[in-house]
Amino acid sequence: MSKWLAYGFVDVFRALYPDREQYSWWSNRGQARANNVGWRIDYHICTEDIARQCRRVEVYTNAWFSDHAPVTADFEG
Repeated sequence: MSKWLAYGFVDVFRALYPDREQYSWWSNRGQARANNVGWRIDYHICTEDIARQCRRVEVYTNAWFSDHAPVTADFEG
């Protein structure tokens, strides 16, 4: 992932919400999801030009599909 970002690609979640602590994956052990102890390993990666068109990114945690939560992004245009 570091190489993609070094090549100029943008993690749109971090671009819009640099200080937000939000995970998209939790271990099935030790009540990780209930305790909000996880990793953010699901991304929307795009070029800088496209990233500037992103208006909202959300990690959907209202339903439990698996140990991952869907990450959605809304772009202008």
